Amino acid sequence: MRELQVACSSCNLRELCLPLGLQRADMDKLDTLVSTRRRVRRGGALFHAGDPFAALYAVRTGFFKTCVASEDGAGQVTGFQMAGELLGLDAISHDRHTCDAIALEDSQVCVIPYERLEALSREVVELQHAFHKIMSREIVRDHGVMLLLGSMRAEERLATFILNLTRRLQARGFSPTALVLRMTREEIGSYLGLKLETVSRTFSKFHEEGLLQVKQREVRVLDEEGLKRLVNAPGV
Repeated sequence: MRELQVACSSCNLRELCLPLGLQRADMDKLDTLVSTRRRVRRGGALFHAGDPFAALYAVRTGFFKTCVASEDGAGQVTGFQMAGELLGLDAISHDRHTCDAIALEDSQVCVIPYERLEALSREVVELQHAFHKIMSREIVRDHGVMLLLGSMRAEERLATFILNLTRRLQARGFSPTALVLRMTREEIGSYLGLKLETVSRTFSKFHEEGLLQVKQREVRVLDEEGLKRLVNAPGV
């Protein structure tokens, strides 16, 4: 892993990350907090479960998955993180990471030492508010996953997953209809609580019904409203 110098004030992801809504003077203070970037090669680990907690990581470029070991020894995917999102929040309560964070492609993160973040948050109230919003967002996302796994059929789960990805990518300036899946279908299945065969069959069904155009990992949303109707179908 290689570390690089970075400044939040000149980052084009600042409206998606910790400095949301900060004034220029406070942004300059934040530049002293986030002083380095770290590169993680595809397949490499940013951290492992059990590692001591020292910092949060803001994804600058690339894509990550978080996973935990399951009883059968296989990894259970718990989330996917892209540019502008934070990794490491799992470790705040126990001072050790509870999951592995693995790069799905060559990636780069900004290192945010947690002790310095806490100190600066006491000085810059807006930063504290921004961090609380991020924590709340993660709680809401966890609740969404629980609902996904607890009450939705396979078609609803995959439709929700695709809609969520396109919404997050659109917020980062990418196409709202075309995406390249950085994760495998097996990893999608692990996250959604579905078998690989079910994920592949559902993708094929969406393709045949004209909801998606699927070519290996390239996916184009052809009927966004159709996906939304599927998720919000009554009686399911």
